[in-house]
Amino acid sequence: MGWLWDTIAVGPMVNILIVLTQFLFGSFGLAIIALTVIVNLLMYPLTKRQINSTRAMQEMQPKLAELQKKYARDKQKLAQEQMRLYKEAGINPAGCLVPMLVQMPIWFALYQSIIRLLGDAPESLIDLARFLYSWPMLHTAIPLGSRFLWLNLAQPDATLVLPLLVGGSMWVQQKMVTPPTTDPRQRQQSQMMLWMMPLMFGFFALQFPSGLALFWFVSTLIRILMQYFMTGWGNLVPQRTRPVTAGKSPSAELVRSDAGEVAKKEEKIAYEASGGKRQDRGRGRPESPGGTRRKPRRGGDNRSGRTG
Repeated sequence: MGWLWDTIAVGPMVNILIVLTQFLFGSFGLAIIALTVIVNLLMYPLTKRQINSTRAMQEMQPKLAELQKKYARDKQKLAQEQMRLYKEAGINPAGCLVPMLVQMPIWFALYQSIIRLLGDAPESLIDLARFLYSWPMLHTAIPLGSRFLWLNLAQPDATLVLPLLVGGSMWVQQKMVTPPTTDPRQRQQSQMMLWMMPLMFGFFALQFPSGLALFWFVSTLIRILMQYFMTGWGNLVPQRTRPVTAGKSPSAELVRSDAGEVAKKEEKIAYEASGGKRQDRGRGRPESPGGTRRKPRRGGDNRSGRTG
C-alpha cells in the first residue's frame, strides 16, 4: 500500500511545493504558506459548517444543562434526550472534528515531502527523483533552500518561538469556541479541551520539522480570522457587565437585573393588551360634579317631582 500512498499523496505534494517555490522567488517557506492558504480555501465549506455547529452547540448549552439536571440519575435516558435535541437542531456533535480529520492526511504527506525535498544526503536526492513529474522546471529547481526567516524548515525550531506561536494561536482559537458554563463537570471538560490541543501541538512542533509547524501556525491563524468574521471574538473577550456591589457575584447580579427588566416589559405588554383600562383597586367611582356622591334610592322614586 506504500506505493499507493506515494502516488496519490506524497508525489502530488512534492511537485506542488516545488512549483510554488519556483513562483514565490525560490522561498520554500512562502511555498508552505501558500499551500496552507490554498488548503484552507478548499476546506472553507467544512470549516464554515464546523463554526456554525460550534455556535449552535453554544446556544444549546442551557438546554443541555437542564437535561443533565433532569436525568442526572439516568445516564441512558440523558444520552437519548441529548441525541434527540441534537437531531431536532440539525447538529452533529462529531462535525466539529471533520476539518481536523480531513487535514491529517495532508499533514502526513507534507511531513514526508519536507523530509524528501530538504534532505542533504545523496540517497535522499535519489529517492526524491522517483516522485518528480517529467516537467523540466521541476528537475532544475532541485535542491531547495531550507532557510526561512530564523527557521531551518527541515529541523525543529531550537529557539522555541514557533512552538510557542503554534500553542498560543491554538489556545486563542479554542478559547473563542469554548462555551461558558456554570456546571462544574462541563467547566472541567472545557478547561481540559482548552489546554490539551495547544499543549499537544506545541509539543509536536518541538519534535517535527519547522515546515510542518509553520503549516499548523498559519492554518490556525486563518481559522481564527474566519471565526472572527463569522461569530466575532466569542468567549475570548469577556462580555461587559454592569458594576455590582461588593459581596455579590457579577453573574447573579446580571441575572437579577435582566429578570427585572423582563418582568417590567411583560407587565407593560399586558397593560397595553388590556386597553389601558386597568385601575387601582382602591379607587371607586368618580364623584359627582357637586363634590358629593349620591346613593341611588330604592324603588326608583324621585322626590324632586313632589311638592311641599
